[in-house]
Amino acid sequence: MAEVCVQSPQGYDIIGDVHGCADALVRLLDKLGYHEINGVFCHPHRQAIFAGDILDRGPGIREALAIVKRMCDAGYARMIMGNHEFDAIGYHTKAPADSGRNYLREHTERHTRLIAETLAQFEDHPQEWQDYLAWFKSLPLFIEHPNFRVVHAYWDQPLIDEMITRYGGPCINDDFIAATADQTSFEWRCISRLTRGADLPLPEGHAMVSAEGFERRSFRARFWGRKPKTYGELAFQPDPLPEHIASQPLEPNDDFQLVRYGRNERPLFVGHYWLSGRPAPVTDNLACLDYSAVKYGRLVAYSFDNETQLDANKYTWVHVDNP
Repeated sequence: MAEVCVQSPQGYDIIGDVHGCADALVRLLDKLGYHEINGVFCHPHRQAIFAGDILDRGPGIREALAIVKRMCDAGYARMIMGNHEFDAIGYHTKAPADSGRNYLREHTERHTRLIAETLAQFEDHPQEWQDYLAWFKSLPLFIEHPNFRVVHAYWDQPLIDEMITRYGGPCINDDFIAATADQTSFEWRCISRLTRGADLPLPEGHAMVSAEGFERRSFRARFWGRKPKTYGELAFQPDPLPEHIASQPLEPNDDFQLVRYGRNERPLFVGHYWLSGRPAPVTDNLACLDYSAVKYGRLVAYSFDNETQLDANKYTWVHVDNP
């Protein structure tokens, strides 16, 4: 049965950021028609695609990773890399000697806090954690199917084209990882844009405080639709910009070098952006599947069957209960 799923799935179920919500993932897979057989969730006609960020934050990180990896190993699922998978790699990878740092992702208070729950759940399973880190390194940064695309945060076509030219496809290697120590490198720009999105600077002299209490001097930007006229029209993140910033007009030359996703492109699925409310397409050909599961929101999937225009009726979700 695994061979059938790998070679000729009749449809795809693209699933948003899980962040350790293993119980919700089991309920969502069941709702989508996947059944556990010999420890693997499988479907006779469909394949699941995970949009990254399986680890960190939630109570069932180890269990969620086991579910996803078993499905991938058996051919019933595929997964792309999210920023949290790459952050885990960086947190455990020594930086080059001439980089001026100890690790690619320094062990600051904030970085350590973000990964602390994951490390706690694997404290008694060190070899298992090392195996997952090795698996993360093998994950593609994006999926390009003839009828759809999946990336964790931002489809930047010129970067993707250059990634394919330089590395032969969507997967990274040890040289790529080491090169991200230099934040002016192509590799850093590639991993940052594709897994974190376009973080753009707030107007000079301005800052905002996020819902998690961090002061920020940048914001996440949308990369589709008509050219925005204000900072508020450009922002795409759960924390709204303060009104005095949101209403500020963009200067004519403030295009921030964004690569916009066109209306005629094939459907694109992303995670990452912590949406809320009832799931629906962002545009006819763009869907964000991250609905803040770990913040007691919804764990969401879109069931794709080669349609050219996305349909709000093809979402499936489960609510993540507050424990």
